[in-house]
Amino acid sequence: MFIRNRWYVAAWDKEVGRKPLARTICGEQVVLYRRADATAVALHDACPHRLLPLSMGAVEGDGIRCSYHGLLVGDDGRCLEMPGHEPGAQKLSARAYPVVERYRFVWVWIGEPALADPAKVPDLWFCEDPAWTFDGDRYHVACDYRLLVDNLMDLSHETFVHPSSIGQKEIVESPIETRLEGEQVVVERWMRGIDAPPFWRTFLKRPDPVDRWQICHFSLPANVMIEVGVAVAGTGAPEGDRSQGVQGVVVNCMTPETEDACWYYWGMARAFDIGDLGLSERMKASQAQVFAEDTVVLEAQQESIRRNPGARLITLGIDAGGAHARRLIEAAVQASR
Repeated sequence: MFIRNRWYVAAWDKEVGRKPLARTICGEQVVLYRRADATAVALHDACPHRLLPLSMGAVEGDGIRCSYHGLLVGDDGRCLEMPGHEPGAQKLSARAYPVVERYRFVWVWIGEPALADPAKVPDLWFCEDPAWTFDGDRYHVACDYRLLVDNLMDLSHETFVHPSSIGQKEIVESPIETRLEGEQVVVERWMRGIDAPPFWRTFLKRPDPVDRWQICHFSLPANVMIEVGVAVAGTGAPEGDRSQGVQGVVVNCMTPETEDACWYYWGMARAFDIGDLGLSERMKASQAQVFAEDTVVLEAQQESIRRNPGARLITLGIDAGGAHARRLIEAAVQASR
């Protein structure tokens, strides 16, 4: 169920330091740390001697020393030193994974190292554009990563799961357009001439009716970028002029851990009030609350799937975006095999 030969978010840049960090990505145990020059390293999290997790060890120079028998593994995975001068130790090595740091994330290539092209990291330009600001956090969610993709590609759930923040009845009352664009799925929804929900009313700083948009973009292996915002109704936002409003992109990168657990890296890039650090913190706290509500639902859904092995998930019109995304995922899984 995992797609190989793709870049996955392994951590936020702020999480990786000189202390080893353990992550499981697509069933593979990975340890992350930084070299002396602050660049990131990713190795298989098992000492090639007796398989103790290297994440239990300590970083020395650009390598990591196992805390069991003291074997020192270099940043390329090769054994650099073994106390006791064991001659066979020099042949030992741990797998090294290609790493790219971009958009505040540390990306790790799961698959054939020779195929790891940095140009294939998803284009999240809004996360580093000087006219935008970006921050976020992560959750560990006890569910199949595809359930998160379904959730993010069908935002009608906001009406019922998030009624006090971003949900409103107009979401389920507004039509959606679903389309395929190469290896991407796009679900677009416009709500015209409505009252802004509490989350957006605060940032628009005007009481006027608004045109609200949600445009979800799924890309492989499991990333969903959602263009969101509101503009004063009738000022041209649906036609492309969003100057009379506030806009952002909700960043969602799902990294499978196991078949029924994943890492969820989320954030918000915005193009308004970018110098207001207090606002950034408040927005992150608001997002954290919203996504915590999603987590409760998704983990309960996963548990219900476990308890109902003969049942299947039904696809209705509102599920079209998630259904198309699942087809792309399945095709990529088959291709990677």
